[in-house]
Amino acid sequence: MVTQSDSYSARLDIDYPETLDRFTTFFRLIWIIPIAIVATLLSGTGSSTATVISETGEVVTKATESGGGIVAGLFAATMLMIVFRQRYPRWWFDFAREFTRFELRIGAYLALLTDQYPDTEDEQSVHLELDYPDAKQDLNRWLPLVKWLLAIPHYIVLAVLAVVAVFAVLIAWFAILFTGRYPRGLFDYVVGVTRWGVRVQAYSMLLLTDRYPPFSLQ
Repeated sequence: MVTQSDSYSARLDIDYPETLDRFTTFFRLIWIIPIAIVATLLSGTGSSTATVISETGEVVTKATESGGGIVAGLFAATMLMIVFRQRYPRWWFDFAREFTRFELRIGAYLALLTDQYPDTEDEQSVHLELDYPDAKQDLNRWLPLVKWLLAIPHYIVLAVLAVVAVFAVLIAWFAILFTGRYPRGLFDYVVGVTRWGVRVQAYSMLLLTDRYPPFSLQ
């Protein structure tokens, strides 16, 4: 039986590991630093400094933000392209899909869902499928302007679920250190929250579909 979640345009599945390495689990926050820096350089906000003169004549140097990074730029460009041209360039989609997969591999590693160090290309144990939309047939050209607003109920629920997920990962950390296994119930919950977040991202940020995301962990 195919559920609404299974047929959604964004589908995530993560392989359950039978055993996990205690040593790398203990030092996970340290091991993840190099690949986290790579992801930050791609998605983070750049900064620069500006020198201004105050009303008293004092010279002040301020740090200023210089753009929202590739992800924010891609969202804005895609939104404008759909609104004004009713097009979703395939290469933009391909980049968004692969970068989202990369981020999910890092997130799965940080959440102790896998021992595989995040790769920049290989799928590994994190499987994400995104459907490429026909912008003219499948997407309302004006809806991208308000999707972020329509998704607010999801943001609220996900904020609560994410807090619980943090505690679930913390409990799993102790469980792995003692048993070498990730409790299956906790694993399914953390994956479910991630899956829910991916569907909301596909709707409100990647703009891949006009179908409202289901409120479901499945």
